[in-house]
Amino acid sequence: MSTRRTLRIPIGVGTALALAVGLGTPAAGATSGAAHPNRAVTVWADRHAHPLASTDPAAPLRDLTPLRRSIGAARIVALGEAPHGAAEETTLKHRTLRLLVERLGVRTVAWEEDWTTGVEIDRYIHGGPQDLDRLTARMSPQYQTAEVAAVLAWLRRFNAGRRDTVSFFGVEYYFTRRLAYDTVERYLAATDQRRLGELRRHLDPLRPPPGDDPFAHIDAYGRVKDKRPYLHHAHAVRDLVARLPHRRGDRAHAIALHATTQIVSWHEHYAMSEAANTIYREARAARSLRWWQRLTGDGTAYWAASAHTADAPDLRIVRPGGTDLRFASAGSYLRRWYGDGYRSIGFTVDHGAVGTGPRRTVGLTPPAPGWFEAPLGAVPYPAFTLDLRSRPVPGPVRRWLHDPVVTRGLPDDGPASVIEGGTLAEWFEVLVHTRTVHPATFG
Repeated sequence: MSTRRTLRIPIGVGTALALAVGLGTPAAGATSGAAHPNRAVTVWADRHAHPLASTDPAAPLRDLTPLRRSIGAARIVALGEAPHGAAEETTLKHRTLRLLVERLGVRTVAWEEDWTTGVEIDRYIHGGPQDLDRLTARMSPQYQTAEVAAVLAWLRRFNAGRRDTVSFFGVEYYFTRRLAYDTVERYLAATDQRRLGELRRHLDPLRPPPGDDPFAHIDAYGRVKDKRPYLHHAHAVRDLVARLPHRRGDRAHAIALHATTQIVSWHEHYAMSEAANTIYREARAARSLRWWQRLTGDGTAYWAASAHTADAPDLRIVRPGGTDLRFASAGSYLRRWYGDGYRSIGFTVDHGAVGTGPRRTVGLTPPAPGWFEAPLGAVPYPAFTLDLRSRPVPGPVRRWLHDPVVTRGLPDDGPASVIEGGTLAEWFEVLVHTRTVHPATFG
């Protein structure tokens, strides 16, 4: 998929959301002021790290036993990746997902993916149509890789012949394909045909154009100068479904109402400025995930970029030459709601290269001295887990954990872009660190 099309959708979709992919050597001013005493942190991390035997997603899980202890009884476990497009990072997340599903009973994979795409993926992993290449190509651009396809294929194999199957749930709304509109119309046709005419008067003007291309839909709506009629229709659709008589716990009604919420969210998001819709998006993703977890009661794995999963109530993306973005991450909402029931794992890297699309790669230099990953590069393991709550904690390590955190920023904004806001101890409970990464395989 072309870069031109990628950049028309929100921060977080496509190459624009490779939040931790740095380009070149960090510019002056991109660090956090005084560098941390990296040697003391490296010694502490070496003492408490647990080396990983393999990045192969099919490898035995014995080396992940310490991670299982770190997760404990959490109901939602976030798997936050620093760069998108790193093969080893994706395969280590795949291994961790296996641990959660096979050993800890997690039964929902909530993903940084559009809800309507997620419905299609859920059908696939429950034995639906087998065109995995087509399905992966419909995902958000940063996830159109062979490594992600392997995750979906494994979920399908795991579910085969089981009663306690795993579900796939997209927490986002940024595509909202025709499936959402059809879900609402089918529900009303089955429950209250007398209101179908009223529904269609509001729903039909909102439907995506023929072909169901989400980028064409975004483009067309972006050219509309007065979006108020569209917002009126979207809210009218949601209000109509919300008022329909239904039994308490009626799952069909809950899903139809969620579909209307996705329609409203899409229209509101693309009517806002980028600064405003970034804030809006995080809150909506968190509420969407909470809605599904309450509906199902499932233990949940949340697969997304670390800028979404980290507990960061005041995250900032510094964009030299552009407008900085500032928002409360989805993870900060989930921490507030679930407390210790939310566990945040950060998958981090030292250096290497990542894929940003078909035949496109970006090199990663080692972290700048003030970035939190810098001391981890000298830990003598190719990959390891590290529980940041390990004791005892020497003074220099305490400062590393509780000083203002800084890490790589948006690749499209150059090497001076950084992400900051909060502390490492707030962002994550556990790190899964990989020394060298290679580009994921894009289709």
